[in-house]
Amino acid sequence: MSATVLIIDDEEKLRQLLARILQLEGYNLLQAGSLRQGLLQLQQQEVDVVICDVKLPDANGIEAVCQIREKAPQTEIILLTAYGNISDGVQAIKNGAFDYITKGDDNDKIIPLVARALERVHLQRRISQLEARVGKRYAFESIIGKSASLKLAISLAQKVAATDTTVLLTGETGTGKEVFAQAIHEGSNRAKRAFVAINCSAFTKELLESEIFGHKAGAFTGANKDKKGLIEEATGGTLFLDEIGEMPVELQAKLLRVLESKEFIKVGDTKTIKVDVRIIAATNRDLAEEVRNGHFREDLLYRLNVFTIELPSLRQRKDDIPALVDFYLHLFADKVGKKNMTIHPSVLGLLQTHEWKGNIRELKNVLERAVILSDNELLPEHLPLDVQMASPHSTPHVLSAFDLASVEKLHIQRVLNHTKWNKAEAARLLNIGLTTLYRKIDEYKLVEAK
Repeated sequence: MSATVLIIDDEEKLRQLLARILQLEGYNLLQAGSLRQGLLQLQQQEVDVVICDVKLPDANGIEAVCQIREKAPQTEIILLTAYGNISDGVQAIKNGAFDYITKGDDNDKIIPLVARALERVHLQRRISQLEARVGKRYAFESIIGKSASLKLAISLAQKVAATDTTVLLTGETGTGKEVFAQAIHEGSNRAKRAFVAINCSAFTKELLESEIFGHKAGAFTGANKDKKGLIEEATGGTLFLDEIGEMPVELQAKLLRVLESKEFIKVGDTKTIKVDVRIIAATNRDLAEEVRNGHFREDLLYRLNVFTIELPSLRQRKDDIPALVDFYLHLFADKVGKKNMTIHPSVLGLLQTHEWKGNIRELKNVLERAVILSDNELLPEHLPLDVQMASPHSTPHVLSAFDLASVEKLHIQRVLNHTKWNKAEAARLLNIGLTTLYRKIDEYKLVEAK
């Protein structure tokens, strides 16, 4: 689709000349003899680039940049003037103009200038599309499930999102605490700024302190230059501290200072740094119990515990499993290029019966593995043995022929995967004949994951 250029100039002959030049380059042209007429054109259709004279009958073009920007934020503006001066040019750029050129030079400069302005327009629109897509991905609407317990958690999160209140997310591992944290960030007035996440259990005390608060050069061995911490990276946005219960007590005092006074000191520094950041923390531990055991500061708990949201386990929201399965089944099938993937009804029954101690994270892992092992239909045999035995009618404590066959099948599959499907090597490790192995592969319909 051809780009649209609007020329605003009260000199009709100049408008017609510029219009002809740009039409020959394949652009759609609109014309206006005043700012009022130009703003009306901007209301009626999308314009990519505006070429505007500085001296208009009803406005000063330099000041008009702000009005044009208000009507069309993603439109680039090129100003034309009969008598250019540096101060006007500087002010034009400050007001948001793309460039400022003197009439007389325009015939040589206008075409490449419009082309460069269009490049910026396309880039800005692409960025906006990506931001919208990311925002949608992490919005509350992207959280899958309609169970009462999940709806309650979402409702609480939506209410607190619009504030700057510190939030503590609690719940078992794998319940989606980071997903909720990102949704709260996207629903806040900080959504345009950074969302920075760190897992407090993934670092030693020294590294965690440096990662969060940053350090000065020479603060410790290997600190060759100043480093900005994640708390600074999140300025204006949100810092998500996952597994906050794992944070060493010594660092908890520094975090408490951030929550109380919005300031901190880098490792090895003496200067206080002010910071504007929202804290969202998450834990699968009972922090009150950690306080009683001396592993967590009581005053920090009070600061974090301003607004607590407990996320339900998957066991508490089993009605949501079909929707989760449908989403992740198609997600993983698309990833490996398997179209029209279906699921046998008995598989869904097993998935709804399983206890899911690892919650959604465990469900995702099981489905990804099953999609790799399956062809076009996901069958019970593609599930891990513990999920296959999830049926309430099964008797795991009494071995049956089915149990033994399942164990044998799983063991042979693992050995074949280990040998990268070198059947001779697999038969040697299993201590069976190669013919027997081929028979077992055919009997259990074992397939090599691609």
